[in-house]
Amino acid sequence: MSWIDTIDLDEADDELRALYDEILDTRGKVSNILKVHSLNPSALAAHLQLYDTLLFGQSKVRRAEREAIAVVVSAENECMYCVQHHAEALAAYWDEARVEQLATDYTVLDLSEKLWRACDVAALLTRSPDAMTEAEVEALREAGWTDRSVLDIVLITAYFNFVNRIATGLGVEVTPDEVSGYDY
Repeated sequence: MSWIDTIDLDEADDELRALYDEILDTRGKVSNILKVHSLNPSALAAHLQLYDTLLFGQSKVRRAEREAIAVVVSAENECMYCVQHHAEALAAYWDEARVEQLATDYTVLDLSEKLWRACDVAALLTRSPDAMTEAEVEALREAGWTDRSVLDIVLITAYFNFVNRIATGLGVEVTPDEVSGYDY
């Protein structure tokens, strides 16, 4: 499952068990990326709060757009764990071929100007964060994003860069069974 020890549900203490129960209630199962936090339940709780806020909280950035950003960032980082998980989530909104192309090269897809700009900024921030300038923010505005949406796009991008490094840095395993079956 990963290169470090993790604590399974049946071995969890009360604090970790409560977190696992919350995850099971909302998602149907506990993913390996969350199990890898099991040695530090406080970090798991903080991670869950950030994830829920950025992926499911109020925003003008629609859920499918958030998942598309997740896939673009994860593909840039070659994090197959997150690419597969968020491609699976995006498949609830897009057809499989379109999702696969997004993970391969989003620039050849027929995306809205808004989403194309968001993906472009996400890719830039992932590859070369020091290359980000006010001009990129202005391009997002010109495409129709509000400043709040610009903030959300940058936060989602930063989050996936963070979680990609957890997944790849700890060798979090992804399997077809582990990727499917979540309640979104």
